[in-house]
Amino acid sequence: MTENHASLAHFYDGWDVYQQQLTGAIAPLSPDQLALRAAPHLRSIGEIATHIIAVRARWFHSLMGEGGADMSAIEVWDRKDAPVRSAAELVHGFEATWLVIQEALAHWVPADLEFIYRGTRGGESYSFSRQWVIWHVIEHDLHHGGEISFSLGMHDLAAIDI
Repeated sequence: MTENHASLAHFYDGWDVYQQQLTGAIAPLSPDQLALRAAPHLRSIGEIATHIIAVRARWFHSLMGEGGADMSAIEVWDRKDAPVRSAAELVHGFEATWLVIQEALAHWVPADLEFIYRGTRGGESYSFSRQWVIWHVIEHDLHHGGEISFSLGMHDLAAIDI
């Protein structure tokens, strides 16, 4: 297989490790622990995790067309009227969205990074390359995963071990 036909999965090695660390930090948490916040005006640990999951689903499914119908339900997990999720549900959400990400990276090749998604949202036009979207989801995972880790540590709970 030539470099031009190799999947993108290898280029994103390490993201899978972070995925495991996120799910490992969330899995043992009780509902009370998921409700903990770094400050009263900030999202709870559970709300942050839910947001990470929903954003993954929106970018990979709604924008890039990856994954199945189950992603449509997950895309709205972080809406104000959405139910609070248990640790088991959050782990499932992380795993389901990760599977979509893995499958996409496995079938895309380097040339696919140049693909541009165009559309209009809220009356504003947008234009995103696939490369930008993938990077944005990674940086989003890292940013909000850091919030989870910080919040866990503040409350003497096991933080994400990076």
